[in-house]
Amino acid sequence: MKALRLQAWKTRPELVDVPDPEPGPGEVVVAIGGAGACHSDIHLMDEFEEGTLPWNPPFTLGHENAGWVHALGEGVTDLEVGQPVAVYGPWGCGTCARCRLGIEIYCENLEAAPVPGGGGGLGLDGGMAEYMWVPHSRLLLPLPEGLEPRKAAPLTDAGLTPYHAIRRSLPKLTPEATAVVIGVGGLGHMAVQILRAVTGARIIAVDTRESALKLAEAHGADLTFLSGESTAEEIRQATGGRGADVILDFVGVDATLAMGAAAARQMGDLTIVGIGGGTLPVSFFSVPYEVSIQTTYWGTRTELAEVLTLAARGLISSQTTEFPLSRAIEAYDALRAGEVEGRAVIVPDARL
Repeated sequence: MKALRLQAWKTRPELVDVPDPEPGPGEVVVAIGGAGACHSDIHLMDEFEEGTLPWNPPFTLGHENAGWVHALGEGVTDLEVGQPVAVYGPWGCGTCARCRLGIEIYCENLEAAPVPGGGGGLGLDGGMAEYMWVPHSRLLLPLPEGLEPRKAAPLTDAGLTPYHAIRRSLPKLTPEATAVVIGVGGLGHMAVQILRAVTGARIIAVDTRESALKLAEAHGADLTFLSGESTAEEIRQATGGRGADVILDFVGVDATLAMGAAAARQMGDLTIVGIGGGTLPVSFFSVPYEVSIQTTYWGTRTELAEVLTLAARGLISSQTTEFPLSRAIEAYDALRAGEVEGRAVIVPDARL
């Protein structure tokens, strides 16, 4: 079969022929219906090197995946061949306290995981191929009726990651509150929709691109600002001088972190989701009193089920641009150039 593989650090991926995967006991092979292209893949291509992570290339890209059950290994009885499923991306040990609760993002026994701190498309072969091997049926969630795999695929990260971050701050997202989304890309445009679907908060979107702000408005943002030196003050003015109760930074560079800290309300949340590599000096007087600053990573299996349900009910949807697997490298070029609104999704040529 064809697969888009990262053969070495700091190289472009290559479309190559690899053997079809086969399931062993307890394992599953999924016929891929769609695989999302993520900015974190570009970080893998450009910035990492031997020893940075506990795993190395080569591996097939694609950590946002959905499709249909293709083959079942011995002992798998909770799925059926042909059943549409989404792949839960972080693969933990499955037995520690966190994994038993479905919080495999924070597995505490990584030595027993299929690959320490990774999963399909992150150290092991992902979904930018015709078929994908999955090590355990618990990592597959049946799709709700009416939700197609190519629409579900980006929800497994671009939907799940902002949902997890928003859920963490739900007590502060009252109808009187203001939430700010910094960066309206693949994750940010989902965050706007999730905020609209599950909270009553007023939503402010911030980006450097007018097109991204129009996308945010289309998905329910109440107010938008172009990112610049005065943006934090504009947010404060829009909130009567108080600042925003919850700020979600999907960029994570020095400028956006500083903006978030300056725009935060006392006792608010500043959540860093983007992996732009920025830093934020924190001292007693550098941020408003009792502002909580946290990072989040991906989400839980239970939260993914909730995200899929929201999508099946038509409350959220990922704006997607589809590329055939034969042109998958072009998707990453478009992503680098900022030419993709929402999420790029790679679909095997035969399934377009």
